[in-house]
Amino acid sequence: MTSAVLPPPDRVTLAGIAALAARIGQDPVLDAPGRTVLLVDGGVLDTPVHRRLTEVLGARPYESLALTGAGDVDGVLALGARLEGAARVFALGGGALLDRAKLATLAAAGRAVAGRLTVPQRSGLVVLTRVPPRPMPLIAVPTTIGTGSEASAVACLGYPDAKRLVMAAELRPEFAVRDPLAVGTLPRHLFVEGVLEAFFRLVSPYIGDHADQPEPDARVRAGAAELLRLGYEVVATTRTGAPTTTTQRERAARLSAEIHTRHFHDERDPYAVKGWLVANELSTVLGLRKMTAVAALLPPLWRAIDRGETRLGSRRRLRGLWSAVRAGAGQPLPADPADGVAALIDAWCVGRRVTAAPGTTVALAHRIVRVWGAGLPMLGGLGHAEVLRLLRATVTEPGTAPGRPGPVQPRADTAARPAGGRLAPAT
Repeated sequence: MTSAVLPPPDRVTLAGIAALAARIGQDPVLDAPGRTVLLVDGGVLDTPVHRRLTEVLGARPYESLALTGAGDVDGVLALGARLEGAARVFALGGGALLDRAKLATLAAAGRAVAGRLTVPQRSGLVVLTRVPPRPMPLIAVPTTIGTGSEASAVACLGYPDAKRLVMAAELRPEFAVRDPLAVGTLPRHLFVEGVLEAFFRLVSPYIGDHADQPEPDARVRAGAAELLRLGYEVVATTRTGAPTTTTQRERAARLSAEIHTRHFHDERDPYAVKGWLVANELSTVLGLRKMTAVAALLPPLWRAIDRGETRLGSRRRLRGLWSAVRAGAGQPLPADPADGVAALIDAWCVGRRVTAAPGTTVALAHRIVRVWGAGLPMLGGLGHAEVLRLLRATVTEPGTAPGRPGPVQPRADTAARPAGGRLAPAT
């Protein structure tokens, strides 16, 4: 998001595990003597992609570590210590697993990274600069769509009081392996949510930055239209229970990774993604799945931009983008951007109804401003009143804005908070 953390150009993308196997035999870094570690998400143990990857690694001894959950700063540092001295690390899993692998392999470089990650601060953003490079190559094999963690220079990290975004050029894996087999077992709703996430990640910097950049802008519009076409195709294909096709999985994996490249976002405002910051806190505090929070926020966010809240984004660019992608998607979507994206989300059956206990949005607005604003640059001058207005358009509390049916259930891996319970303080 800043010039200090733009990814270097020397990363390698491999089209499938077969390509990885061939590369291992040719690349002296991947084939050199030394300890090999495979980090695998516990949710994909003994799946076809796991078995295929272990076949590739089976010709040489390797250590396999199964990880579960999102992990936290203490766990990442402990894993980094365990990875010290490894010659190469493979990571197979979703965005949370890949984020842990990225952070832990970087922490294995020495104390400098650990010191930066553990400095007390109130900001939700940790930018790592002048840190040692990763001491071994990281080979990322993603098993989800949308996060693009295998291609990004950012990672989410849990702390006792908050979830923070860590950014560093060195976080980006040296190798990313895109294989349709890896996402072949994704449930329909997660696949579709992943396409929506990729769309949101792609268009948010475009809309949030007021400056025109003709060539990157054209690529964003074309990529966004392709994502919408893909999402509708997947919905149609899977409506009667059929699986996604290999071609759909290939396209989704490619787009999920490509949206993080400078090809789309070079020179954009580094803080043009304020919606992501709000959605992150909404998800964390209410215990929502990430894309439930995003889907709930997206129509009100676009409505606020369309009504002239320039600190959130450009109305002109939002209108232009939506006109282009609506035409390219080939679907009868409303011309109004907020109404249109709401119709799209509903057509894809992504839940976007969120309720909370009375007073939650007020406390959450204070938290968001403290962590991302109040003198910090990320919110771009947005204050408590503006953030609270956006939250109240997103979350239903008893006694406010009727007409939103049914609460969204908390994630299974998140302990439910008591009604009216106090929000965890931000640092």
